[in-house]
Amino acid sequence: MRGHWLLKSEPSAYPFDRLVADQRTTWDGVRNFEARNNLRAMKKGDLCLYYHSNEGKAVVGVARVAREAYPDPTAKEDFSAVDIEPVRPLARPVPLDELRSHRVLRNMVIFRRPRLSVTPVTPEEFELVLALAKK
Repeated sequence: MRGHWLLKSEPSAYPFDRLVADQRTTWDGVRNFEARNNLRAMKKGDLCLYYHSNEGKAVVGVARVAREAYPDPTAKEDFSAVDIEPVRPLARPVPLDELRSHRVLRNMVIFRRPRLSVTPVTPEEFELVLALAKK
């Protein structure tokens, strides 16, 4: 069964349109053990909601895990990285406030663990975000 995740990136650091242009990137620099463990749980082919944090605060695209976890080349300690590739931008960004106000989506891990940069997403949450982006 395919896994689903949410990846946070500040658009000033690495916006989704740069991932589209690059076609693939290493998702490194995660220095939280819970987020690291989430990276390690990712499987090739898993789908990820790409969330712009701080500026914009919205889900803006869908990415896919292209390479499973391996040692983070930027870390001196035991941290991991994965490679991701773009799938598609969303037709319309889904803002954080819209996610929070939805009766199902307000229970997403992003609201219970807001400091995590990598969080699991249920298949139902994933499909609901995609549906909202089409409105």
